[in-house]
Amino acid sequence: MTLAAGLAAALGSSLALNWGWVEQHDAAGGLPPLSLRRPVRSLAALLRDRRWLVGFVVGLGGWAAYVGALALAPLSLVQAVSAGGIGVLALLAQRVSGERLGVRERRGVVVAVVGLVLLGLSLWGGSPGGRHAAWAALVAWVAVSAAAAAFAAGPAARGLAAGAGLGAAAGVLYAAGDVATKGAVAGGAAVAFVPAVLAAHGLAFVCLQLGFQRGRVLATAGVATLLTNALPIAAGIALFGERVPADAAGVTRMLAFACVVVGAAALARADG
Repeated sequence: MTLAAGLAAALGSSLALNWGWVEQHDAAGGLPPLSLRRPVRSLAALLRDRRWLVGFVVGLGGWAAYVGALALAPLSLVQAVSAGGIGVLALLAQRVSGERLGVRERRGVVVAVVGLVLLGLSLWGGSPGGRHAAWAALVAWVAVSAAAAAFAAGPAARGLAAGAGLGAAAGVLYAAGDVATKGAVAGGAAVAFVPAVLAAHGLAFVCLQLGFQRGRVLATAGVATLLTNALPIAAGIALFGERVPADAAGVTRMLAFACVVVGAAALARADG
């Protein structure tokens, strides 16, 4: 019953987060250019926009549901359910934002969704167990994630679709925050990871809002969604001792990761 409640919370979280991102994307696109040099003015512009604010509040509710899901279910199972949000995001991009998806984007979404379905199948055989992660391993994961996000938003962004570098940076940082969140909900001294959670999510928020003004929904929020959900599954295996099946389920999981990577690459690739 506890596991089912956790997965239900993860599903609700995914729906709320992706709907909130689409609303924020559309609202931010109509605002004056946001700038890190004027953070107060930029934040005030966002908060004054009613549509953006509603999307942000709904997203916060989604994040609260996600934290609840982590307290009830293993990290990899929660992420497998949440990852289905890329399909919801693609649908919302067309129905709400009116974006026409190109052939490459549609193929990227299909491949990613296939990968996520395979991932869910590989995990559904039972709870993968797990343990508390070592402090040093968690700190190293967050530090490497910060470096990877800086690279994605900086040098790597020049070879990607508009806004995709910032979307990738946001996804890596949100994933780092989720991994730190799993460490924090363990309780006790693990609450020392709360500042890391806040910092990672705060920086991810900045990257995503800047990306919203530069690129399409799938190139920004889509890439962020895939990375936000795929990386913590890897962390569940590497840091929290969640088992990798030794049978066909293990092969299915590796194939699923490959599909997610291909799908993310298709959404992030620059045209031309």
